[in-house]
Amino acid sequence: MIIVNNLSISFGKKKVLNNLHFHVQQGEIFGFLGPSGAGKTTTIKILTNQLIPTKGSIQVNASTSQIGILSDNSGVYERLTVWRNLQFFAELHNSQENVEQILKKVKLWDDKDKKVKDLSKGMHQRLLLACAIVHKPKLLFLDEPTASLDPATVEAIHDLLLELKNEGTTIFLTTHNMEEASKLCDHIAFLNKGKIVELATILELKLKYALNKVRITFNDNTTLEVAKDKKELIKALQKTNASIISIHSLEPTLADIFLQLTGRNLK
Repeated sequence: MIIVNNLSISFGKKKVLNNLHFHVQQGEIFGFLGPSGAGKTTTIKILTNQLIPTKGSIQVNASTSQIGILSDNSGVYERLTVWRNLQFFAELHNSQENVEQILKKVKLWDDKDKKVKDLSKGMHQRLLLACAIVHKPKLLFLDEPTASLDPATVEAIHDLLLELKNEGTTIFLTTHNMEEASKLCDHIAFLNKGKIVELATILELKLKYALNKVRITFNDNTTLEVAKDKKELIKALQKTNASIISIHSLEPTLADIFLQLTGRNLK
């Protein structure tokens, strides 16, 4: 769906993106992760023709009418109702027949006659998402769609994104929420100081950066960490008479992996 080669952009003397290479497959959720200022939003603006890169090539296999965008610049009309807002955006895409279905999908049907100024933050965000998907886009760009939302709203948005994926929508997602990325994304690209420092599936990342240890839990509520070595494991077990409840490999979180790669936190 998206092919990016040798993509770079500079603002004055500052290089914001430096030789990015990545592909996004059709129908996947592609996570684009990095700390604030790493270049995530700039990348989305280039991919959606809002900025022209300094060099490199991009190929986006979707027309402008087939793309949806939710970013911090997205907005709706505060004095209009939920229904009228979504109807307006649907008219822009000639998709008025989808308004009722989308409002039900984002769980705003019962609030369709409320004015936007009276909505909670979570409801407002779900309306923004509805405006981005009312034309049933082939490709959806989401720039931190669940930032600062309550857990129930986050869960509702996650369910909707997975539903969209199952319907064939390709989603390009930026987020600081590592649990969100782990739950939703098929591939993860880590961006640091304008460069992609790692790109893989969640499983590939966890296997590659897994600690060379296992944690053993015994029935006397004690735990033991030993190297992933048969002799070391046998030696450790011989030192106790307790029974084993579980043995787990010590897998790093995405935040742990990024910290290991860059020495920086994602936030």
